[in-house]
Amino acid sequence: MDSSKRSTSVPTKSKLSKTFHKVIHLKTATKTLSHTGFCLLIPHEPKPKPNPKPESQIFNNEPSKYKNRAATEAFAAKLFAAVSTVKSAYAELQLAQFPYDGEAIQAADGAVVSELKALSELKQSFLKKQIDSSPPHVTLLLAEIQEQQSLMKMYEITMKKMQLELETKENSICTLREELREIAANNKSLEKKLNSSGQFSVLDCVKLSDPNSFNVGLHYCLRGVRSFVKLMIREMEGSNWDIEAAVNAIEPELVFPNLNYSCFAFESFVCREMFDGFNSRDFLIPNETVSNGERTRFVFVERFKKLKGTNPVQFLKKNPNSGFGKFTRAKYLRLVHPKMETSFSGNLGQRKQINSGEFPETMFFAEFAEMAKRVWLLHCLAFSFDPEVKIFQVARNCRFSEVYMESVTGDGLAAADEGCFTVAFTVVPGFKIGKTVIQSQVYLFPAGAPARC
Repeated sequence: MDSSKRSTSVPTKSKLSKTFHKVIHLKTATKTLSHTGFCLLIPHEPKPKPNPKPESQIFNNEPSKYKNRAATEAFAAKLFAAVSTVKSAYAELQLAQFPYDGEAIQAADGAVVSELKALSELKQSFLKKQIDSSPPHVTLLLAEIQEQQSLMKMYEITMKKMQLELETKENSICTLREELREIAANNKSLEKKLNSSGQFSVLDCVKLSDPNSFNVGLHYCLRGVRSFVKLMIREMEGSNWDIEAAVNAIEPELVFPNLNYSCFAFESFVCREMFDGFNSRDFLIPNETVSNGERTRFVFVERFKKLKGTNPVQFLKKNPNSGFGKFTRAKYLRLVHPKMETSFSGNLGQRKQINSGEFPETMFFAEFAEMAKRVWLLHCLAFSFDPEVKIFQVARNCRFSEVYMESVTGDGLAAADEGCFTVAFTVVPGFKIGKTVIQSQVYLFPAGAPARC
């Protein structure tokens, strides 16, 4: 019994002694640490996180900046829609003025004023910072609808304007067509007067020694010359002529920058032949003499009156030995080369007829006879003036002078300004009536050509 009691008490004491020893040791350790400055950090417990707000609370309490942004966008949309409405109202006001519509102008003017007032109200709202729109998304939709309506109105107004312009242009076209018909009818009437069966009324308005009267006759004459030149070129092309070689034969070593200018070489050749002898009263025609006296002018006036209203071919058949008959015969044989006639008609039948004192009735000769008649009439008109008209030609390489010359290509002004253009050849001769000069028509060397300045 005693042994068992001892055995249980010993361990109890030992436990107490151990615990007491630990406490004493711990106190000693704390004192030592306090003297050495060591600090023991005790960790703090983490603060509890706040509970997040539910989604419903976020949407119900939307931040003010998002509301302001939505209101600003809605206000801007209203502003643009209002501007578009003002534009469409003003366009409608303009449309009502042309053509003039009083009632429509009043209505459109009222609409413009109303829309400007609305725009002014928006301005005041902005200045007072009262731009809240409730709700913003509805305001945006309404503004977009208003702007689209204004755009549709603008398109409708534009369509009406274009329709009015179209109608105006159609009316203008109809008017111009009617004028064209009248002009064409007038031209036909004038052609009848100017052709072989009509009357050429130069003498009806001629005043002796008046350069304007001679100008009328000259233009009439040149129309005949150019008509014959066109026919001659068509015949050459139809007979497979080398046009370039023909041009080089007339004006050698001359290059035309524009192929259309080659016709001036043919016109120059025809004028040179037809106007040769123009300064002479008898036109240098063999066996044709004209007396020189006070009545000479009246002789030429009578010749003019006698020939002006006749068909030249019919006149030649009736008066083959007249001065005009001798002139036409001599000029044809000189101007129309036998090779040219053969290539055009296949034989020399016309030439033989003319040599024998007869005149053919072919289209080619009829065109030549019409040209010859107009040159003859111009010659008669020139010698009916007092002082008489004198003709002059411009030599090759002469410096261009706008007093005596006119460029057939229209570059005379540039030639006069630069002063280094020269004459390649004379197309139409010039004329002098006392101190009055009718310019010669010349072809100038192109800028790149080696002309002497």
